[in-house]
Amino acid sequence: MAASDNVRADNCLTKIQHQRKEPSRKIGEEIVKRQREFMEKGVAYLKPMTMVQVAEVVGVHETTVSRAVSSKYIQTPQGLFEMKYFFTSGIQTSSGEDLSNTSVKDMISDLFKKEDSHTPLSDQEVVKMLSDKGIQIARRTVAKYRSELGILPSNLRKKY
Repeated sequence: MAASDNVRADNCLTKIQHQRKEPSRKIGEEIVKRQREFMEKGVAYLKPMTMVQVAEVVGVHETTVSRAVSSKYIQTPQGLFEMKYFFTSGIQTSSGEDLSNTSVKDMISDLFKKEDSHTPLSDQEVVKMLSDKGIQIARRTVAKYRSELGILPSNLRKKY
């Protein structure tokens, strides 16, 4: 192989590597742009976001976004997060604001942390408290999130 062939091969390899990194960079930038409030203020400000939405903006297929964020992490002012963390569905409040499921779980966790251990909150009471904040959510969903958070049912949390 001639020296010029080696140079062309090296240039081709460099170009391929750049093309493979470019979508990942754009996807990361789009995540940061859409989640700016989260970056500045914390989990309560995480916005719902889908891979389809990011794919449309970046100009790639949804599966490209999925592969690009798989097993990759992003350092934020709030800590280190897996990039997949930022893709979550959401709930719309009565005021029209979009909240991510992660934000709602965080609110539920806070409610349980603040409860009186002698009279623990029921899932229905949590539904009412969230409803008062404009968040409509089913009791079954509260029970599911409570379980995912590792919080026992009220009858098992009660201290006598």
